[in-house]
Amino acid sequence: MSDFIVVIPSRYGSTRLPGKPLREIRGKTMMQRVHESAMASGAIDVVIATDDIRIRGVAEGFGAKVCMTSRSHESGTERIAEVSQQLGWADEQVVVNLQGDEPMMPPALIAECAGLLDDGIADIATLASPLEHFRDWQDPNVVKVVTDREGRALYFSRASIPFARDTSGRDVIKRTALQHHGIYAYRCAALRRFVAAGSCEIEQLERLEQLRALWLGMHIRVGIASQRPGPGVDTEENLRTVSKMLEVRE
Repeated sequence: MSDFIVVIPSRYGSTRLPGKPLREIRGKTMMQRVHESAMASGAIDVVIATDDIRIRGVAEGFGAKVCMTSRSHESGTERIAEVSQQLGWADEQVVVNLQGDEPMMPPALIAECAGLLDDGIADIATLASPLEHFRDWQDPNVVKVVTDREGRALYFSRASIPFARDTSGRDVIKRTALQHHGIYAYRCAALRRFVAAGSCEIEQLERLEQLRALWLGMHIRVGIASQRPGPGVDTEENLRTVSKMLEVRE
């Protein structure tokens, strides 16, 4: 498997959960828990990318490598692209975008995502799992992805895809609709091409950045995760849920 680097984009501002990276979960900040998962993944380097000195101070306090980036970035992907330029990474370097609000992401899945690029065909790799409940197919907060028979993404949507014209389609939905997990791996050349293109209309409509890659004709390989990651953290309720899950685990 190719060597890979993990970058954790981290910003202080969050509408639903201000100061999210520095919120504590059972004695550790969420950022530290994400960083620990990345360090255990087999990555050759782990970098926290931020524009906030409070985040930098806490991250350096637990020994993390930090790269300060522009405040003008609109997404974590743009922040990671800047890091790749600052640190002079080669076009072929594999980089994993591990979101800073995923403290329950198993280290094994980080490596799995990076490994999907080893075939040299895909531009971007990501992970998904079968839907747990039929109601998830109808939930706009659950991002769905449909792939071709080789695992190449056809489309991502918050809508119910593929659409079932009658109730007998439920069994087909269980086999074809996947729940997308927000982790990505790119080679730096693909990352830079993606960011340079700017956003497109379907991306803006669905508020799903990965649709830009499909619009550009890029190959996104979707792997089935070997285990389902725990929930991400966007709200106080999510924070409580993750804390309870970690209490049981620890």
